[in-house]
Amino acid sequence: MNEINDETIDLVVTSPPYPMIAMWDDILSKRNIDVREALDCGNAMEAFELMHRELDKTWKELYRVVKPGGIACINIGDATRTIKGEFRLFPNHARCLNYFLKIGFTNLTNILWRKQTNAPNKFMGSGMLPGGAYVTLEHEYILIFRKGGKRNFASDEQRLSRRQSAFFWEERNTWFSDVWDFKGTAQKLNGRSSRKRSGAYPFEIPYRLINMYSVKGDVVLDPFLGIGTTILASMASCRNSVGYEIDHDLSTEILSTINANTKDGINDYIRGRLSKHVSFIEEKKLKNNESTFKHVNRNYDFPVITGQETDLLINFLESVTQVDDCTLEVNYTTKPTISYFGKDSLFSGMD
Repeated sequence: MNEINDETIDLVVTSPPYPMIAMWDDILSKRNIDVREALDCGNAMEAFELMHRELDKTWKELYRVVKPGGIACINIGDATRTIKGEFRLFPNHARCLNYFLKIGFTNLTNILWRKQTNAPNKFMGSGMLPGGAYVTLEHEYILIFRKGGKRNFASDEQRLSRRQSAFFWEERNTWFSDVWDFKGTAQKLNGRSSRKRSGAYPFEIPYRLINMYSVKGDVVLDPFLGIGTTILASMASCRNSVGYEIDHDLSTEILSTINANTKDGINDYIRGRLSKHVSFIEEKKLKNNESTFKHVNRNYDFPVITGQETDLLINFLESVTQVDDCTLEVNYTTKPTISYFGKDSLFSGMD
């Protein structure tokens, strides 16, 4: 990431190749031929460590490019695998966490992403008999790190941007739980090789993280870009973004994924965010027999729970232009395009 200057990135949101997951063997072996030799010889823990040393190179670069007070969010799952007839778990999240601490990051509260499954057999090993069974792995981790102390918003402009980047009270209660419980995402990829290489998380994960840990205009980095989900979520959040992907088979998928989802798709998504808030307010009125609220958002004229939500403003996409093979330019609305006059009329007159 030599193109990125020191301490210029506000937020990192990424999901790397998971060591000891078979689909990533080839790509990690190409970075270090000793990985393949260790796997072929059945040296499981040696292969595990060598794979992580390849990831360490990226984590070290993150510490260089992230600003003081900046955040890094790493989605990574542990692996289960049988090597030379022995089944074991490879604790990727623990190895990753330890290295981040070693190079100077501070660990904040992490998130457990529980990936729902409909599989009828949620156990493996010896069936109904004790002693040889083991539980099914149905979760991943989102590790949260900060570089240095808490971020400072010193100027009036910075403080206004922060207030306009606020989230709703009810979103806070869901987003800042340490357990997220929703399914992964199916990938719509055209090429066989790129399909094998994609382990993309659902859009909701980077969208939440970007809105939780950055403000409008910030720069979001994804060093393992995949099919571009983090870029897409950054666009939906009015943030700048940059990403890296070494798998050239995914290059066309990145732009096709983004182009297929913007601008109407993103605008529908964030319109739904506003709609959910209005539904929440209407339900709260009925449940608590409340006709008035203490606070009103000055951009949309709808009630909000706290004073910190009164400047909240969600920017819709006006246009998305492909500048070159690896650059997109996005223009946004700068003023609210809707106002609240009751649930039925919330979106009247909206483009």
